[in-house]
Amino acid sequence: MSQALSLSTPVAVVGAGAMGAGIAQVAAVAGHPVRLLDNRPGAAAQAVAGIRAQLAKLADKGKLTPEAAQAASVRLCAVATSAELAGCGLVVEAIVENLEVKRGLFRELEAICGADCILATNTSSISVTSIAAGLQRPERLVGLHFFNPAPLMALVEIVSGLATDRQLAEVLFDTAAAWGKTPVYAKSTPGFIVNRVARPYYAEGLRLLQEGAADCATLDAVMREAGAFRMGPFELMDMIGHDVNFAVTKSVWNAFYNDPRFQPSLVQQELVEAGFIGRKSGRGFYDYRAGAERPQPRTEAAAAVPAAIAICGASPLALALADRLQAAGVAFTRAASTDGRVAEANGAVLFQTDGRSATQRAAETGIANLLLVDLALDYAKASRLALAVARQADAAASQAAIGLLQAAGFALSVLRDVPGLPVMRTVAMLANEAADAVNQGVCDAAAADAAMRLGVNYPRGPLAWADAVGAGQIRTVLAHLAAFYGEDRYRVSPLIQQAVFAGGSLHD
Repeated sequence: MSQALSLSTPVAVVGAGAMGAGIAQVAAVAGHPVRLLDNRPGAAAQAVAGIRAQLAKLADKGKLTPEAAQAASVRLCAVATSAELAGCGLVVEAIVENLEVKRGLFRELEAICGADCILATNTSSISVTSIAAGLQRPERLVGLHFFNPAPLMALVEIVSGLATDRQLAEVLFDTAAAWGKTPVYAKSTPGFIVNRVARPYYAEGLRLLQEGAADCATLDAVMREAGAFRMGPFELMDMIGHDVNFAVTKSVWNAFYNDPRFQPSLVQQELVEAGFIGRKSGRGFYDYRAGAERPQPRTEAAAAVPAAIAICGASPLALALADRLQAAGVAFTRAASTDGRVAEANGAVLFQTDGRSATQRAAETGIANLLLVDLALDYAKASRLALAVARQADAAASQAAIGLLQAAGFALSVLRDVPGLPVMRTVAMLANEAADAVNQGVCDAAAADAAMRLGVNYPRGPLAWADAVGAGQIRTVLAHLAAFYGEDRYRVSPLIQQAVFAGGSLHD
């Protein structure tokens, strides 16, 4: 039975910035009377006018009926003092990310609002436990973390601090669902779910750039066109703003006592210090100033189709290659695979990356003409692949492998021979962090996957992706990365270890 707040319950939002205004719009459209407060004179009234204009646009586009838009507009009210929030059943704070300022506001609200009023914070990075510590009744404070823009983004993290009343968290869970959102439960630990699990998406890209694996445009293209992420890490960081992204990374890193898994990047620090903070400053990894040209990804020139192609085994990559070559009318033979190879062409031998560099794997297998192919979300649909070439390989073998993959319809980006390659090592680290969050009781596996799909638009939840690749393969990739770099950064989550030992899923 739903415990959602009655639609007659007045909802207050404190903070009339983009996030606060968005939350107010969501609550008003859902049917609640909404009071909006901001300490800047006139800001709440301006925000209400903006929301009403947005509702009118939605009605013009047919996304709301004119009657629903008008009714939601009438429910919105700007107020000038916190005293006017008395009688509200829910107050959502969406003000500056400063612990002491938030504590002060909630102490004030606790004295004004009735004992049954639920106090909620939209904080994205501050401990709910810490914010609640200054209250007489800390159990009444719950994290209600929306994502920007709140009217469009489906995810809401329902965050419980150490003292939070579970029943109140359940009320907000059901209320968020009644508002048309997809809520997930989370424990108040640094970054909650999304801001914690997402760190490797930026961190691995930054490390690959620092190691000279490829330029930003190429790495972004690989993550989009092979990994099926909506944006590559560098264009995404430019959009978020490096001041914000770097601050969140530092906050999570500090909160986890400088765990190397969350270590900030010197590359990003340099951008922040230079004032090159992304789109809003005109420069970041890319140049957004008038007249600037967008750099293009590095793509290999066309190579000849090899005379002799063999597709080996029945891995997802091998099967996709066979299907794509057949569709293109390219002749090939089929062969068994006893060592994991997926294809051969004029002496070149292709494998999917397992976390080792191509050079290391060539040395350990004795196959000099060895090349590694990166992971793709779906090899049947991917338009680009990243490729690494062993230093021992000769130029003719490299060209044969490139020709084979191009014949199958892939654009090829040959990267410097870094271990893991971009998509595989990023997915492995995302899965590892999600697994650790589940293992530490921050959330369950379904919530981790839902949060990353809905909160940051990942093409697949990281644990579902790890299950598709195989927990054993993810563990192997991480172990090889850890051995190559000699860093605790790539240590394998106990949950992944246990899934491998049990031969089961990360969702079991």
